[in-house]
Amino acid sequence: MTGARTLGLTVVVLAACNTDRSPTGAARADTGAGRADTGAGRAGTGAAEAEGSPARHYFGDAVLVDQNGERHRFYTDLVRDRTVIIDVFFTHCTASCPIVAGTFARVQDHLGERLGRDVSMLSISVDPQQDTPDQLAEYAQRFHARPGWYFLTGDRAEVEPTLRRLGEWVDQPNDHNALVLVGNDRTGLWKKALGLARPEAVIEVIDSVVNDRGEGAPTAQR
Repeated sequence: MTGARTLGLTVVVLAACNTDRSPTGAARADTGAGRADTGAGRAGTGAAEAEGSPARHYFGDAVLVDQNGERHRFYTDLVRDRTVIIDVFFTHCTASCPIVAGTFARVQDHLGERLGRDVSMLSISVDPQQDTPDQLAEYAQRFHARPGWYFLTGDRAEVEPTLRRLGEWVDQPNDHNALVLVGNDRTGLWKKALGLARPEAVIEVIDSVVNDRGEGAPTAQR
């Protein structure tokens, strides 16, 4: 894969992350979109192919730990060949985090059987040194999280570079934003939504990415 194509992914992902951190304009959740070349249309899904993916090179494959204590490689296990819905939070947050988590609970109901099959929800802690898997499990239970909704922590050396790639790392947990990033690894379409928008507006953005079939292809009806 050429450097130019890899750079294309970098630009799109960063563009999807750099936005106003305030909830203004919440009536319209979609705050931008871009399409990255992630090798859509490639044949096969083997490990060797993942190694050559520009998305794999951009995001890296840091090992994160979920609320059940299970370890996951970020790109290979959580992102590759699926649509991901990503937010950041920390368990002691009392401001935006419970609101966004409540929206995610609505999203998981909306997704139904697609959750955990071709769509994953990733809530990544911005306070990995404090948020243990046990704390994440308790937090996940509060919102009745089902399989396919991952609450993720890990060593700071693993979490920090992942969040930096997403444009989401902050030195102080309270400084995190309330953005939701939605990406379709198969087609390379990435959008961002305001997590404090109405749940219906966030779901509309998510559906547009989940149902994307790539440039020039018809979009599936909801």
